[in-house]
Amino acid sequence: MSFVTDIPPASSPDAARHFSARLSFETDCADVADALASGRVDFVLLHVVGSAETFARKHIPGALHLQHRNITAERMTDWPEDTVFVTYCAGPHCNGADRAAVKLAELGRPVKIMIGGLTGWEDEGFAFAGSEVTAAAE
Repeated sequence: MSFVTDIPPASSPDAARHFSARLSFETDCADVADALASGRVDFVLLHVVGSAETFARKHIPGALHLQHRNITAERMTDWPEDTVFVTYCAGPHCNGADRAAVKLAELGRPVKIMIGGLTGWEDEGFAFAGSEVTAAAE
């Protein structure tokens, strides 16, 4: 017996419930990229970390910069109550997307995290927007 099977896997019904629940909390870079490319953007993509200057240099196309510390009830009145938000941060080493998601959920807003963040986006080979990207292309 290996460490993999030392603890047996969950029953199929339990596994289906678990993984379905995870998908209600998370999306991934490929799904976000597909929505952007197809024009089926039914969410607001929030870049929730870093300075305005860092965001201007490199971010995911279509994202808005709203640091997690600036997510407040007053600030969120810019969007209808049923707006779905997708938060992302620098990557797996960063918890900014989680912090933003907690704030949004506490405000009663529908939210998912884009797992992988900027690191995942780059690993998938998707293009960035920003001045750093423009300079690199020239």
